[in-house]
Amino acid sequence: MSGLSGVRCRLLRLCLGLCLGLCLGLVLPRLGLGAVLVSLEEAHTQHGAPRSLQKRSLDQNEVEVMSVTLDCTVTSRFAHSVMTTKALNKANSSKEIFFDVELPKTAFITNFTMEIESRQYVGVVKEKETAKKQYETAVRAGQTAALVKASGRKMEKFSVSVNVAALSNVTFTLTYEELLQRNLGQYEILTRVQPKQRIQDFKIVTNIYEPQGIENVDVQSTFLSNDLLPLVEKTVTDKKARISFCPTMEQQQRCPDCDGTLINGDFVIKYDVKREKSLGDLQIVNGYFVHYFAPPDLRRVPMNVVFVIDKSGSMSGKKILQTKDAMLEILQDLQEEDHFAIVIFNDGVMPWRSTLQQATNQTVEEAKNHIRELRSSGGTDINTAMLRTVEMLQTARRDQQLPQRSTDIIILLTDGMPGPGETNPKIIQKNVREEIAGNMSVYCLGFGNDVEYSFLDVMSQENKGFARRIFEDSDAVLQLQGFYKEVSSPVLLDVDLKYPANTVDLLTTNHFDHLFSGTELVVAGRLMDNGVDSFPVEVFGLGYEDFQVQGQASVQDWGLLYPDEEYIFGDFTERLWAYLTIQQLLDKSKVGSPEEKDSSKAKALEMSLLYNFVTPLTSMVVTKPESDEPPLVADKLTEEQRQRAEKMSCTSENTPLMFDGVHVFLKGQHYRPVAPTYLVDGDPHFLIELPERDDALCFNINNKPGTIFTLVKDTESGILVNGQIVGDKALAPDGQIHTYFSRFGIIHKSLGIKLEVSTRDISVLQDGRWVKLLWTDTTSLTGPTLDLNVKKHSVLTVTLKDSVKFVVLLHRVWKKHPYHRDYLGFYTLDSHLLSPGVHGLLGQFYHRIDFEVSDMRPGETPEKPDATMFVKGQQLNVTRGWQRDFRNNMETGEKIPCWFIHNNATGLIDGDASDYIVSDLFKTV
Repeated sequence: MSGLSGVRCRLLRLCLGLCLGLCLGLVLPRLGLGAVLVSLEEAHTQHGAPRSLQKRSLDQNEVEVMSVTLDCTVTSRFAHSVMTTKALNKANSSKEIFFDVELPKTAFITNFTMEIESRQYVGVVKEKETAKKQYETAVRAGQTAALVKASGRKMEKFSVSVNVAALSNVTFTLTYEELLQRNLGQYEILTRVQPKQRIQDFKIVTNIYEPQGIENVDVQSTFLSNDLLPLVEKTVTDKKARISFCPTMEQQQRCPDCDGTLINGDFVIKYDVKREKSLGDLQIVNGYFVHYFAPPDLRRVPMNVVFVIDKSGSMSGKKILQTKDAMLEILQDLQEEDHFAIVIFNDGVMPWRSTLQQATNQTVEEAKNHIRELRSSGGTDINTAMLRTVEMLQTARRDQQLPQRSTDIIILLTDGMPGPGETNPKIIQKNVREEIAGNMSVYCLGFGNDVEYSFLDVMSQENKGFARRIFEDSDAVLQLQGFYKEVSSPVLLDVDLKYPANTVDLLTTNHFDHLFSGTELVVAGRLMDNGVDSFPVEVFGLGYEDFQVQGQASVQDWGLLYPDEEYIFGDFTERLWAYLTIQQLLDKSKVGSPEEKDSSKAKALEMSLLYNFVTPLTSMVVTKPESDEPPLVADKLTEEQRQRAEKMSCTSENTPLMFDGVHVFLKGQHYRPVAPTYLVDGDPHFLIELPERDDALCFNINNKPGTIFTLVKDTESGILVNGQIVGDKALAPDGQIHTYFSRFGIIHKSLGIKLEVSTRDISVLQDGRWVKLLWTDTTSLTGPTLDLNVKKHSVLTVTLKDSVKFVVLLHRVWKKHPYHRDYLGFYTLDSHLLSPGVHGLLGQFYHRIDFEVSDMRPGETPEKPDATMFVKGQQLNVTRGWQRDFRNNMETGEKIPCWFIHNNATGLIDGDASDYIVSDLFKTV
């Protein structure tokens, strides 16, 4: 919006989605043009602020989408996609046009340009920290025009808006690249189209060049009627395929008398290549080589698989039912040569049987009966369950109960954070890694949005596996079954692809723990001498039989293979190598020592900038020349940031969100976190709000005045919050001395920040000097690592750089009150930005608490019933009551219903309340 007071403007929202689908692990990569949506919107601006956008019907006499083209070129599995859209503003006034493109979360944007009135504005890839400063400038100006958000399971949406003058046009061009991976014997290219209107020049063109030879090509669609089917042109030769779909305006028309379009759905291309050589396919182009390895007709290696299934209370309802349904199908798919076991866990560990069983018809049926009896309850002791599982496999190996030529696999399914037992994710990862010692593979399935995905991801990668999110939707059973199909047919183990050390360097990963049927291994590297036109290659692996093959890689003349099109291929092998190298470096940056992680991240950043890739370490910045408008910024989300974005719920208009420095813009909607809210306010009343369960927990901590408690302690990030309680001036009418928090000490060790908040003032130590702020003023203090905002006599907001935000409320009491005095309330926002190891009276709840409540019965008063709570392996008597959240109403607060845990929260908090007492406001326990 323009920011001009009182101006009405029509906004063309042009949503052109592209989606190159999910490529996690071994899932099929997909390409696509998506969601072409056109609508007009209207906005008021008042005092420079945009109001809610209201959709209006499209006036095609004013704005015309002239063309939409997706040109996809797949060169030896490397997909290069260019999306071009042209729109014309035929009106006599300017229009703001929004360009939204959905692309795969695994693709890297490589270029974006806007051409407006014959001028081009080009995106520049920069280090994320550099781009972040420009983004913050835009936010302060009230504009966030080009950002990225998560879009469903598989894609992310790139968005940009531009103001187009009257009678002018704009052309958007977005380019992105990805290496296709093979799964279940095919590559898949998905084009998702939802134009909502007819487009004058609409084209989807895909050219596939595969020197290995094309085995088959199939085209499907959800919207191709008998009338549209002949419009799909498919030409397939030995090494090339061309598929195009270019309907005219008339052919797009839904009916003779309506403006709607028939084109609405998925356009899918599936293909595979010929596989006649056991050595695979090697290609050398412009000094770089790529080796694709997927030998045909290998016999499956038997599996020894243990299913480790979480049945904690949080799995209740639909999740446990879907897990049971999926397991019944998965057990049926076991081969008789396989061995298997089932380990059920909550706060205890319950193996189905003490040893692995051969997958006979009888044992499979008995296991299915066991699964049918699953009931959810209790906590989530992942550590004990995993160690018990490893021990079971080790014992079976030692006692020679398993085939010598077989592979050991653990599949963990969980929906929550670990607890009771060991709750520190890093310690659990270390325990599992050391016990497995490289002898087993671990695959982790995180069910729903409450799991700590990074914890599962690292634990899998450290043990020759990968993690996968299972979305809590109606198709969860199919998701689980689909995952199992990916990993249930290993054909080779410990595969090594070897090349002469004096001929090639800068190799991508060339050792692989598994090769699964229907997939493909890919290695790329650089030739040390561009004059070399051939070199020897060897491949070794362990399968049902030993596998060894040797051969010679030689330069192929692409000019002879494709004499009419040689110019289009360019440096694809080098960019393929760079893409694969960056992806593997990003994975390595999650595991290993801190030095190894930093080294991998630094190399990935350097290559991202060199090859102009938008990765989790870089951002694309588009700055318009001769314009006062702030820059436009596009980021790439990690899986953890996508998960956090999915936890947001809609409230109102245009909010930019930031996750770990990545900017997520949710157009036309305001989003607030549905993650828990943690606070202590009152006598002192602790409240844990759990919106995802529509519930809350509360408790009091009683002790003598002057006691100091640790509320939050995050050793990894260096954050500490301690609070000191104060008592009433005198005995209250009920004969008790009530206590409240009156001082907080906040430390961020790595940022060098120390902050003391009392009912009198706020003192800040930063860069070696103290600064004091008073509650009697509305003021702020802004620095490179800390922002403080004080609202007179009421609220202090503490924002730590790239980290958590704290809010402190000042409750003022009449100075002549006979026994009460001023006190403070403490609220934590953005707690998800703290590490999984955070602890303290409040901090221990930041990453989920699993509990179940049953047996509700009358309490001491009718409005406060009692119940039984199962939490952390214990059974507690709790009472239904309420506590107050004062953030929105300092006078009376908002009543929050909650389950009250008695006796200083014994059984709910770890240890005893006295364990959290410290001697000084800035001391740790």
